[in-house]
Amino acid sequence: MEHNAIKRIGVLTSGGDAPGMNAAIRAIVRSASTYDISVLGIRRGYSGLLHGDMIELTGRSVDGLLPRGGTMLYTARCPEMHTEDGLEKAANMCRYMGMDGLVVIGGDGSFRGALALSQKGVPTVGVPATIDNDIVCTDYTIGFDTACNTAIDCIDKLRDTMQSHERCSVVEVTGRKAGHLALHVGVAVGATCTLLPEHTTDFHAGVIEPIRMGRLGGRHHHIIIVAEGYGSAQEVAVKVEEATGIDTRVTILGHIQRGGTPSAQDRVIATQMGYHAVKALMEGKRQRVVSYDGRNVTDYDIEEGLSREKHLDFGLFEVEQTVAT
Repeated sequence: MEHNAIKRIGVLTSGGDAPGMNAAIRAIVRSASTYDISVLGIRRGYSGLLHGDMIELTGRSVDGLLPRGGTMLYTARCPEMHTEDGLEKAANMCRYMGMDGLVVIGGDGSFRGALALSQKGVPTVGVPATIDNDIVCTDYTIGFDTACNTAIDCIDKLRDTMQSHERCSVVEVTGRKAGHLALHVGVAVGATCTLLPEHTTDFHAGVIEPIRMGRLGGRHHHIIIVAEGYGSAQEVAVKVEEATGIDTRVTILGHIQRGGTPSAQDRVIATQMGYHAVKALMEGKRQRVVSYDGRNVTDYDIEEGLSREKHLDFGLFEVEQTVAT
C-alpha cells in the first residue's frame, strides 16, 4: 500500500490500561495528521468497534494527553471478539467506516484480536502496552516503568511503618503469568526475597532462612515481594509468622499500579511506538506488532511475535538473590 493510499485509520486501547497509553494515542494522531491521514478513536476497545462507538481525533484534540494516566479512549473486555460472527462484524465495521488500517494498543489478548482482524483483510498494527511487560516479542511494554515506580513508592512508604513496629511485610504486586515487575521492584526496594511464578523457591531456604539471618545481623524489618502468579500472599504471610514469630502483614497493591502520571521513559517509548505504528501502515504492512529492543523500535509479524517465548532475566534474579542476603 502506497503512502497516499492511507486516508483514514482507527486506534483503540484494549485489555488492562497502562500508563503511557495516552502518549501513544497522541503520537498516532499527531503522526497521522502530519501525513493528512484522519484518525478515528474507537472507544471501549473491540466492544466499541463492534458497536460503532467512535470519535474523530485531531492534533488539537490530543493536547495535554502526555501526563495523563489511563486511556482517554477507555477500555473493555469483549468476549464477542472470540467468535467468528464477532470478528466478521468487526471487520465489516472497519470497512464501513472507511478505515485503511487499525492500530491496537494493548497486550497479548488484544493482539490475538488484531491478528484475527488482519486475516479478515484489515491491516493492523499492535502497540504493546501492559504493566506486566510480558509481551514476548518486545523487551519493553508501555506502562512497565511507571508501574514499577508506583509500587516502589508505595513500598518505600510501607517500610517506614514496618521499621517502626519491627514487622515483616508481604507485598503482592501484579504478574499473573510473569514476574518481570516483581523482580524489578524486589531489586529496587531491597526485598529480603522475591517470589516469582517462573521460579520454584524452597520456602525454608529461600524465605525463612534469609529472614533468620537478617534478624541475627540486626535487621528489624523485612519485605517479601510476591508476584500474584506465584500464589497466595496471605498464605506466605501465615507461613512466615508461624516459622519466625515475627508479626507479618499483607499488602496487595492491586490496581493502584495501573494508575498515575506516566514516567519519562513510558512517555518517550510510547511516542516512538505510536509514530512507528503509523509509519508501518503507510508502508503497506498489514499484520505487525511494534517492538522495542532497548535501543530501537521495529516491528514483527504478529503471528511470529506471539509464537516466541519471553524468559525472566535470571541474571538479574541472581543479583537480587545475592544482594538480598
